[in-house]
Amino acid sequence: MRVLLQRVSEASVTVNDNLVSSIGPGLLLLVGVREGDGEPEAQWLANKIAGLRVFEDEEDKLNLSIQDVGGEILSVSQFTLYGDTRKGKRPSFSHAAHPSLAEPLCAQFADMLRKQGITVREGVFGAMMKIALINDGPVTLMLEKEAVR
Repeated sequence: MRVLLQRVSEASVTVNDNLVSSIGPGLLLLVGVREGDGEPEAQWLANKIAGLRVFEDEEDKLNLSIQDVGGEILSVSQFTLYGDTRKGKRPSFSHAAHPSLAEPLCAQFADMLRKQGITVREGVFGAMMKIALINDGPVTLMLEKEAVR
């Protein structure tokens, strides 16, 4: 699994001109699932993100986690994180998980974060979404946990 994490002042998801999710200060997570990923990878990433110190303390050092600051998370599925652009001009998505695996794992990942006391909102799996955000910092990190193959 791959997660592109962005610290945000606010973020929202719109589908067909309808606002479906929004958050205030917190994290926008773009979540990619690869064939073979499962609960262990999702749990590792949920634990990592819940404790990741990407918010400033009173001395402007990145010492606080999403839990410490009481921030929210907007989690959005993003199969294109597994786009392979090494050959040709069009990305190949052959390593991205089939929706029958990716959709329940994305939902389970969001629930794992909720179980840690974090407010989590989600996008709409498989929909054409418009994501608006104000990146704070900016702070953007790529996290990955590969399944043992």
